[in-house]
Amino acid sequence: MPDEAYYASLGLSSILDKVLSGERLTFEDGLALFACPDLTAVGALAAHARFRRHGDAAFYVVNRQINYTNVCVNGCLFCAFRRDHEEEEGAFVLSREDILARLEAAQSGTLRLDEMHMVGGCHPRLGLAWFEDLLRTVSDRWPGLPLKAFTPVEIAHFAALEGISTLEVLRRLKACGLRMMPGGGAEIFDEGLRSRLCPHKADAAAWLRISGEAHSLGIVTNCTMLFGHLESHAMRVDHLLRLRAQQDASGGFTCFIPLPFLTANNRLELPEDRTGPVRGLDQLRTVAVSRLLLDNIPHIKAYWVMLGPKLAQTALWYGADDLDGTIVEERIGHMAGAESAQGLTIPELETMIRASGFRPVRRNAVFEPMPVSGPETTACGAAELRKETC
Repeated sequence: MPDEAYYASLGLSSILDKVLSGERLTFEDGLALFACPDLTAVGALAAHARFRRHGDAAFYVVNRQINYTNVCVNGCLFCAFRRDHEEEEGAFVLSREDILARLEAAQSGTLRLDEMHMVGGCHPRLGLAWFEDLLRTVSDRWPGLPLKAFTPVEIAHFAALEGISTLEVLRRLKACGLRMMPGGGAEIFDEGLRSRLCPHKADAAAWLRISGEAHSLGIVTNCTMLFGHLESHAMRVDHLLRLRAQQDASGGFTCFIPLPFLTANNRLELPEDRTGPVRGLDQLRTVAVSRLLLDNIPHIKAYWVMLGPKLAQTALWYGADDLDGTIVEERIGHMAGAESAQGLTIPELETMIRASGFRPVRRNAVFEPMPVSGPETTACGAAELRKETC
């Protein structure tokens, strides 16, 4: 039982009472949690909420991430991944055959993927029909493979290219096999800051509306927040509460992923207090506050690619219950300076989870636990996941 007198000394008595009784926290509560001098006290509250919901389970997925292009029309100030045109150094566009070859390699051994995760830049000439054909082909070739693809920003881009509504885009993609959407592109919802960071990207209202449209069609989604750049704590809390309100309205957010801003290879200059070793503490606090404020979103992900494996393990004690998965090949975070591996094997993920004091649970794209079917689920090696040349 938390020490009531100690939480009173921190000014968190009412928050402690709310957390223990399952009562919803307010905007002011969120600010108080960010201001609390004792990070471990905030973490203990988040751990209580996490254990109440998930016990000792910590989830991972056997997935293959595919970034199909980094050519993008949006020109976001913070993005190290994007290139303005195909001729620019470092630009790439995967062909349909490239993508299918990557999936074929991942599916050719004893291991079977539980998720295809595909996102990319908003390419000016890749139309909706190209993606419809790709999804149909993947669905026909691997009918049991859940397809998770396209952020709300990409959906808005497809709609603009085709001159149709975002709802129609979603209907067409669902008909081709789309089952889930990742939650990228939310960045930070504050309109003033967003106009400085990503003025050409779908705005906060559009991002939330498109997410709600997806939910209305039975397409579940993730949601995200990019933090640790120029935003204030108040902007973070506002962002989280807008996600919570959308979840109240449409109910389709499965997982929230707090994405720490990585500082390499972009045009955004940060103040000194947003760089250096204190960033890890801020990242753990943000995971914890997210778990406490997002009482209606089931899962909080500690994305090991951007946090790094060690901090992701620690985040399991600060409210997170998921590490993402095997990944195999990730470009967005690594082009921004991520120093983590390109991918992890099942044994590596399960060892991370067990060493942290939790019980590993393999899941699929929509967080349904996968049955344990044989020794290959835990004994596959790195070569099984990394056969193709990335």
